[in-house]
Amino acid sequence: MTDPAHPVLAGLHGIRSDLESLYEDLHRHPELGLREHRTAKRASDALRGCGYEVTDGIGGTGLIGILANGEGPIVMARADMDALPVREETGLPYASTATVTGDGGTEQPVAHACGHDMHVSCLIGCARLMAQAKGAWRGTFVALFQPSEENGEGADTMIKDGLTSKSPRPDVVLAQHVLPYPAGYVGTRSGSFLSAADSLRITVHGRGAHGSTPQAAVDPVVMAAMIVVRLQTIVSRELAATTPAVVSVGSIHAGTGPNVIPDSAVIQLNVRTYDHASRTQVLHAIERIVKAECEASRSPKAPEIEKTATFPPTVNDETATRRVAEAFATHFGDEAHAIDLQTASEDMSEIPKAFGAPFTYWGIGGIDPDLYAQAAENGTIAQDVPVNHSPTFAPVIQPTLDTGVSALTVAALAWLGT
Repeated sequence: MTDPAHPVLAGLHGIRSDLESLYEDLHRHPELGLREHRTAKRASDALRGCGYEVTDGIGGTGLIGILANGEGPIVMARADMDALPVREETGLPYASTATVTGDGGTEQPVAHACGHDMHVSCLIGCARLMAQAKGAWRGTFVALFQPSEENGEGADTMIKDGLTSKSPRPDVVLAQHVLPYPAGYVGTRSGSFLSAADSLRITVHGRGAHGSTPQAAVDPVVMAAMIVVRLQTIVSRELAATTPAVVSVGSIHAGTGPNVIPDSAVIQLNVRTYDHASRTQVLHAIERIVKAECEASRSPKAPEIEKTATFPPTVNDETATRRVAEAFATHFGDEAHAIDLQTASEDMSEIPKAFGAPFTYWGIGGIDPDLYAQAAENGTIAQDVPVNHSPTFAPVIQPTLDTGVSALTVAALAWLGT
């Protein structure tokens, strides 16, 4: 089978050095969600420089670049731009030392600990290659740079700011994420891929008293502790063993001193599920358990259960994914794989949903292949391979960058190739 990407990817050698420098620059200058002004300008300038019609400031810092090249399909490729409030500990010569002023006036470290700088670099690379080789494809290529994915709000802000009226409706939307697999790896999956995520803040109410007179109190600390333990039974005892889900309590806060029983406690937790049925079941179970434990403890006031963040599940279109997987198999050979379910979450799917378009989202590896192979041999992948959001996570530049640029280009040409 002929690989239609070859004429377009022939230009990669000529822009590789520029892209590597761009990546290092973006890595040094991370920006938090909805503050990605510098990153967005780098993307906008790159697109304008190779002939794209650019619309800036969609949803604050989001943007699109449109390259029309005759009659044919419309393909949209998306990259997220935001960084994380994490202090980088990679030791790289281009490591971030950036800080921002956070709530309360404190300095907060910022780093690209999730790989979005790589996503931006790869999409800019793909956009440049498509512009340089217009004789090898027909149709319209749309490059979309999205803000604030980490907060789950960037796609929605772009949509509310009229994204669907500023871009032609795509026939397919493409996206990728760098993951802790060996660099060079490309993995596709039809159907469920990334989980839905729901973050909850639960406040339970008791009656405060002196620590020496617990009989006078309704202890919210004990109440919260019982809730945390009982929540662990949802996945293990209420869902089938074949139904994947995660319920994790990340924060408990109550009281101010060792000898004072407080009058309330706050629990924060995160839920990951893959379909509507299991999501509904888990969220209902949490509500039932919280209310029952409060009732059992004689809580004087009903608990408050607040959803603080939510991400939709990422469910890839089977037809679009099959088309991309076949193109990847032709181009990447043995490096093209079927990838497992991922417990990470994304808001990207809101964009194709707003357009009424199918989408497919895949993973690329970003870990030094030798490091990964050694960890696999030792059975220590979980311990030795840095994961996204870790202070030590940063993709190796090559072959990650070449792979990401190639994957976006190959996927786009599965529709646009002549």
